[in-house]
Amino acid sequence: MYYYIKNTLEKTKKLSFNGKNGQFVAVLTSAEWLENRDRFDMGIEMDIDLSSVHSTKAEVNYDSLTGTFSIPDRENISGPNVNFAFALDEKGIVFIDDSGFVSETISNIISSKRWAVPSLERFIYDFLEQIVRRDQIVLESVDKELDTIESDILGGDEKDPSQTVSRIRSDLRDMRIHYEQLIDLSQELEENENDFFNEDNTRYFHLFTQRVTRLHDITSSLREYSIQIRDLYQSQLDIKQNRTMALLTVITSIFMPLTLIAGWYGMNFKYMPELEYKASYPIIIALSVVIVIVCLIFFKKKKWL
Repeated sequence: MYYYIKNTLEKTKKLSFNGKNGQFVAVLTSAEWLENRDRFDMGIEMDIDLSSVHSTKAEVNYDSLTGTFSIPDRENISGPNVNFAFALDEKGIVFIDDSGFVSETISNIISSKRWAVPSLERFIYDFLEQIVRRDQIVLESVDKELDTIESDILGGDEKDPSQTVSRIRSDLRDMRIHYEQLIDLSQELEENENDFFNEDNTRYFHLFTQRVTRLHDITSSLREYSIQIRDLYQSQLDIKQNRTMALLTVITSIFMPLTLIAGWYGMNFKYMPELEYKASYPIIIALSVVIVIVCLIFFKKKKWL
């Protein structure tokens, strides 16, 4: 698919490379790129293997700027990324994509954008914006999920949140890396080493860098928050274990004197006069009850119970 950058993207069946119709946007599959790359005259022999794309980056060449995108699925961040490549010069930009992501993104731009001053820089800015347009909402939902987990922990919920928190932390790590790569790409575009862009329009890339930097900072904060929640859960477990140990200690302390009495009179020596008294058994019972009551009062005052 081919487009010219006018007040919006205008679809065309054929591109003219003499510059009379303005700058263009082309979306090709890997096979179409290999067949038509010489027509774009970008001075590169880029063989595209989209299965080997693992990062978002840009590389400056003598006659062009090339790069790749590896974009996490916002619905399943830990799942496979969407991968595609691009090449651009002062005439326009070519996307090499087998997934359909670029075509869908361009459709969104056509339906929602009208440019008073159309330019390649503004199109690239809007394309990049489409990539992160829902990220604020995604991060807010993660924040709410972490808040809920924290409330459940403080509320005494026995369910172990470790797997959920670990998944969230892993997703946030992937998003943080993704934002770092987007920032590097945007800064590479802003540098405009080959003078492909109008100098006044490089401000768009600076704006995008600022936005992604904020998203990166939010992601880093949320990841720190997830680590704190993990530590909070561990501390709550420690508190519960300490309470259990304290209760066992109290019970042991109460029964120690009773055990001593039972052991003492369980010796059954012949000359133990207490064994001959009729009141010995009720006296020992009363003594044991008194010991238990005194211990309970003592531990209650010490707030060990």
